[in-house]
Amino acid sequence: MNTNFKERKLTYLSACLVFLFTSQTSSAFEQPPLLNQANTAIERVAVIGSRHVYSSNFTPLETPQAEQTIDLATLENAGAWDLNQALDLSASVARQNNFGGLLNNFALRGFTGDENLSSSYLVNGFNIGWGLGGTRDLSSIASVEVLKGPRAALFGRGEPGGVVNLITKRPTFDTAGELKLAVASEDTYRADIDYTTGVSDDVAIRLIGFYEDSNSFRDTIKKTKKGVSPSVAWYINDNSELIYELEYSKQTIPFDRGVLAINGELGVIPANRFLGEPGDGPITAQVIGHQLELKHDINDDWSVLIAANYRDTKLTGFATETGFAGVVNDEVNRFRRYRDYSANYKVLRGEVTGDINFAGFEHRLTIGADTDKFENDQFLLQVKGDQYINVYNPEYGAYALPAPTTHTDRIEIQQSLGVFIQDQISLTNKLDIRLGARLDDFKQTLNNRLTNTGYKQTESRISPQLGAVYAVSDFISAYAAYGENFRPLSGTDAQGNGFKPNQTTSKEVGVKVSLNNGALVGTLALFKVEQQNMLVVDDPTAFTSAAIGEAQSKGLEIDINGQLTNNLNLWASYAYVDATTKNSFYDSNFGLNIAAGSSLLNIPQHQLSLQLVKSTEVNGKALKLGGGLLYVGDRNGFFGTDFTLPSYITARAFMRYAVSDSITLTGELDNLFNETYYISSFSDAWVQPGTPRSVRFSASFKF
Repeated sequence: MNTNFKERKLTYLSACLVFLFTSQTSSAFEQPPLLNQANTAIERVAVIGSRHVYSSNFTPLETPQAEQTIDLATLENAGAWDLNQALDLSASVARQNNFGGLLNNFALRGFTGDENLSSSYLVNGFNIGWGLGGTRDLSSIASVEVLKGPRAALFGRGEPGGVVNLITKRPTFDTAGELKLAVASEDTYRADIDYTTGVSDDVAIRLIGFYEDSNSFRDTIKKTKKGVSPSVAWYINDNSELIYELEYSKQTIPFDRGVLAINGELGVIPANRFLGEPGDGPITAQVIGHQLELKHDINDDWSVLIAANYRDTKLTGFATETGFAGVVNDEVNRFRRYRDYSANYKVLRGEVTGDINFAGFEHRLTIGADTDKFENDQFLLQVKGDQYINVYNPEYGAYALPAPTTHTDRIEIQQSLGVFIQDQISLTNKLDIRLGARLDDFKQTLNNRLTNTGYKQTESRISPQLGAVYAVSDFISAYAAYGENFRPLSGTDAQGNGFKPNQTTSKEVGVKVSLNNGALVGTLALFKVEQQNMLVVDDPTAFTSAAIGEAQSKGLEIDINGQLTNNLNLWASYAYVDATTKNSFYDSNFGLNIAAGSSLLNIPQHQLSLQLVKSTEVNGKALKLGGGLLYVGDRNGFFGTDFTLPSYITARAFMRYAVSDSITLTGELDNLFNETYYISSFSDAWVQPGTPRSVRFSASFKF
């Protein structure tokens, strides 16, 4: 499909969507927890429910950084079941290598972290580390926040381009339950249940669970997912609350590296072609996590919060994967691996938040400290040899699966103790400045059990932030921000020493608007992010590594979401991102020479996400009609080569009808025009194809 035709189709789809009209309705499940026992309780919890760990009470116009909040209604309208689908709504986020379909890997503003671990994200403000528990399901999630730009001044080490924060559904005292049943293409079946109630005058519980069983458009691929997320909230008195949440999920899915390009050309083999071995069975990914928050309001202006988190993830199983030698005589070589990976993350955090007048100025302060420990244990078996498969006519089980031998056996431990402060000062009734900094004492150890070697390094890092926001009017503000971020690097150099952490600096300026009494918000942002100490190969003959790579990302973002009118709801997100290398180096995966100015992997220059929904009534019952599209520009598909993933446009439509007060029926059609497209790649041998046209029907029963 040529570029002009794609542009015409994009314009046509955008024009069609403009004719849709909507209004967003809310439900008990979309709101923060509210008590309805007494007037004093209502006032108290209205304040408590708006606060999460790491956050203060700032309106969008008061925040000197670009942020997006994808609420529950928007997630449901987009048909998002997992985090990858949710993040497609943000044009600032680009999908990355998904580790055989098992991890949430994404780049924000052009930069990503370790491609062999899940991208780090927060849950209720907790940094849960770089886990291995499979893709994140959204059954227990009330909203997804995309916090752009470095955030280490509060959160500590993390992803270089920004932070994704998931806000969970919390218990309420209003008894409410919902059962959702769904059936979709490829023999997909799913059930969700969500029930919340008060069990006493001061204790409320919530139970959320899901089960999904599905085949795939990919040959021989079948997956199951299940999980539960119970939580309990104890409102100890008018000023204190204690909330506990459990996260458990288990996924089984074959490791799937996708398709390959033949002589640099995609589409020679069909998108459903699986080139692994079904006899390997599925990979199992499992997570169990605990969160505990104790919050106490000292008075109307000050509160203290103490919180703890523990999360354990595991990934185990066999996989046969295509190699990188290319297709010879219609066959491609393969290797077989067995993975036994585990990772756990522990964090304890305390913070004090409040307002104070000092030296004639109003200060909104957040002061705190935390300590955390991340352990990443990897045991890998691997075997190479005469393992070939015909890419045009694959024959599975043609030979006995070979037994792999030990390839990797190591454990890495990262520990940090941090103190932080953030102060937003109102210099005038229109001008605020934000000052902040975090000091981390950081220790990293690696024990290579295979070679009986290891290293240990310690380092202190100061991560500053600086911002200013000016209220041009009651509904427009302008801001500027600067921030720094760091991320540890795994492995050792040629001398057996650890690497200096990856370092990021970011500058951005922007304008924010809030219209329709806050029902419609928008942000225009210009940004530049620079990265140093990227891990690269310093000696391609010995394939030793050094942290000497440099890159930069600069661009423009436009985000608009909310109600245009009482019956027109819009979600629009556009990003132009130019992400390139700044110096020449050798790629750390293949040892290829990377010239300065080369595009980074899987980062489109242009990306657009658009969604519109119309609300009306039929026979006195609520009806929603909605549609959306996603445009992703072409991207570098193999670092150090000219292999490119083509641009694509996918469109979706849905209809939701309330048959009664308790029963709602929904029909959805994804990839409306059955576009053949490719989401991401690691090289031309590992390319993830997108899902063809699919249909989903679901029913919701409220009780």
